[in-house]
Amino acid sequence: MPGRPRPRSLAAALGLALLIAAAPGCGSEGSAPSHAPAEAAPEARTAPAGSPYWVDPESEAARQVAAWEAQGRNSDAQLLRRISERPMALWGPGDDPGPAIRRAARGARAAGRVLVLTAYNIPHRDCGLHSAGGAAGAAAYRSWIGAFADAVGDARAVVVLEPDAVPHIVDGCTRGAHHEERLRLLSEAVARLKKNRNTKVYLDAGNPAWIPDPMKLVEPLYKAGLGQADGFSLNVSNFQPDAAGRAYGARISEAAHGKHFVIDTSRNGAGPLSGGGHEAWCNPPGRALGTAPTDRTGDPLVDAYLWIKRPGESDGPCRGGPAAGRWWPDYALGLAARAGQ
Repeated sequence: MPGRPRPRSLAAALGLALLIAAAPGCGSEGSAPSHAPAEAAPEARTAPAGSPYWVDPESEAARQVAAWEAQGRNSDAQLLRRISERPMALWGPGDDPGPAIRRAARGARAAGRVLVLTAYNIPHRDCGLHSAGGAAGAAAYRSWIGAFADAVGDARAVVVLEPDAVPHIVDGCTRGAHHEERLRLLSEAVARLKKNRNTKVYLDAGNPAWIPDPMKLVEPLYKAGLGQADGFSLNVSNFQPDAAGRAYGARISEAAHGKHFVIDTSRNGAGPLSGGGHEAWCNPPGRALGTAPTDRTGDPLVDAYLWIKRPGESDGPCRGGPAAGRWWPDYALGLAARAGQ
């Protein structure tokens, strides 16, 4: 995720680098996966205790577990089950989100579970860096989010809407010429998704290390449709601790008429990488899985801890990683091995 414009001066470059150090590394999960999802409803997998969310039996992690078991790598396969047997967000493919989401929605309905989704296809996404792309323009985005919402239908679902989109307006990464259109598209997306009677929508609000003053987010979040949304999301694809997210979210909530929020805990078990430079967010070594997905948070403002970033998918071609959003089994294994340590 984080991107940056070409600075006009060295001072601008240095200042922006400090902002980007805290920005999340989403990866291009909105792009089509390397394998085409089957249209048949997948076999239900038992969800972990305390979680109402659907576990995808066809995830890359699940496929890797099966492959390693076939190779006799049973210890590694067992460790990787810490990922494969947990619910993770499905990021709607950027070309056509319909088939993948319909497949998942059928699986979630059959299992009596809630589907977790991420919509990540806003025009001018990621300021042209690792996860650059998105819809070609406003009309294309409206069509895409409509197809996304249609595919969800009446399934019970939680949608995290456009990671980075609002924070990149606040930090200046997204060009000013695109701000008004982006906020309008986000507001329209909230309205379209909320037409689905069982869909909850959370607008992304970055993370506590990215925009130090959370009050700067409140006005643009409302322009982006927060009033009609169920709340906002924090820490998507980043590594900030749960306590920091709760404190930061509470400050936004207080200024936003009590709006609730969700926190991405997929990779924050060891916190952020210290001294990692301006790409501390990008495939940092030594990280670990965080709190398992649950809606039992013990905090009246925190609706859920979710694995929005899919653990094991690369943030981008840094530190030896594959392209953003691609499955990286060795990194996944490290996250799993360090969980709970």
